[in-house]
Amino acid sequence: MKKVLFATTALVATAGVAAADVTFGGYGRFGIMYNDNDSTGGDSDTDVTSRLRLQIDATAESDAGVVFGARMRIQQNNSDDNVNVAKGPDGVYGTADDVTTSGGPAGTGINGVRFFARTGGFEVGVGNIFGALESMPGQYPVDMGLTGLGYDYLAFDDRGDQYSSGGNGAAGSNGVEVLYSAGDLAVHVSASEINDRVAGYVAYTWSGWTFAVGGQDSDAASDTEWTATAGGSFGIADVTLAYADNGTGGDRVVLAGRFDVGAATDIEVYVADNDGGTEDDTGYGIDFNHDLGGGTSLRGGVVKQFDGDTVADMGVRFNF
Repeated sequence: MKKVLFATTALVATAGVAAADVTFGGYGRFGIMYNDNDSTGGDSDTDVTSRLRLQIDATAESDAGVVFGARMRIQQNNSDDNVNVAKGPDGVYGTADDVTTSGGPAGTGINGVRFFARTGGFEVGVGNIFGALESMPGQYPVDMGLTGLGYDYLAFDDRGDQYSSGGNGAAGSNGVEVLYSAGDLAVHVSASEINDRVAGYVAYTWSGWTFAVGGQDSDAASDTEWTATAGGSFGIADVTLAYADNGTGGDRVVLAGRFDVGAATDIEVYVADNDGGTEDDTGYGIDFNHDLGGGTSLRGGVVKQFDGDTVADMGVRFNF
């Protein structure tokens, strides 16, 4: 951690700002979502789902060419709850004795900010970090439907530090990370005080295929220990194969693909198998994305989740 702080201090020492820029972007989405609730034996339900996300990126470049910046988001989901999670008696996040409280709808707020300093292929980030495992190539091989539909196709199963878009200023892992890229090589190392995590990956692209291997050291037995992915084009499809050893959460294997079926439409599919833990089952799904032009699209999908629920959604997304 001290070495990273020294590196950041060295970058900051290059005084004088040559250029500054603030950009706004984001997206909105709305539609319907269905869940048959087979896992609980309850009645099926169909609800309206929506989200609005505004992303603000601010950067300034010093005379020496070092770029300093920050990213923050303002976001609201119609289903957001103001949920707080506290460590239980064992002092470790992500275990069964964690205490969860909910104060009702969360409302709209600004998430935790990620700050960074970048020069060439080297970047240091602090605050609401991306997290090495989540940003590793191949961990998000597809984006099912309108809402993600449970994200069972994430091999590492969210068992590591992640960038958080929710919360009211304090969201995210509040850690530090170092990223480096040169040509076809990419390296990412991150650390946070959540379960004393230290994670990293190395990725290399060769002949149109990207191969990545990542690992993590953590105080929590339920966190991901190591993961590997491979992805590229195979005939008419973009395919990804991913594996993760998720500690007490079991081993997960994911095979996913994306196919163009027209000039404006694509189909995504996945099959995921989780061996061990509380999700010892197989999940699968299919979706479609149809480009309506002007940054708008019609999306929908249906998945069979690990818990046995069949979940589907459909709606419109517009990017701005």
